[in-house]
Amino acid sequence: MRIADDVSTRATCIRRRVGAIIVKDRRILTTGYNGVPTGIAHCTPETCLRTIYNVPSGERHELCRGLHAEQNAIIQAAYHGVSVKGGVIYITNQPCSICTKMLINSGIRTFIIRDPYNDALAEEMIREAGVEMIIFKA
Repeated sequence: MRIADDVSTRATCIRRRVGAIIVKDRRILTTGYNGVPTGIAHCTPETCLRTIYNVPSGERHELCRGLHAEQNAIIQAAYHGVSVKGGVIYITNQPCSICTKMLINSGIRTFIIRDPYNDALAEEMIREAGVEMIIFKA
């Protein structure tokens, strides 16, 4: 989890810094942090859509210019042709329902998280898909 914390320091989101690493056979495959796509200006308090529209945490994920750490870790794997099937993801925060769907379909079977996140749909899908979610205790 310490490495996921280190990765989170690269995040460009002004509301929350999240880091993720995907591991398989005890080797780090990819990392991800939350922020805008390559070539897009980083958000500021004046340009953050979630701040402008006063969107509460956990709602309206589409109203954001950024990608989540988990999404960036999966994208990095695809970009470099690395299979994450059967991998484990370490995330500083529990994934939202959108990221949960992506992680399940990417073949990741274990989520190790530090900070739980109240998303009932994500928790239901994790249970139904048989994904193991472990809360990391330091």
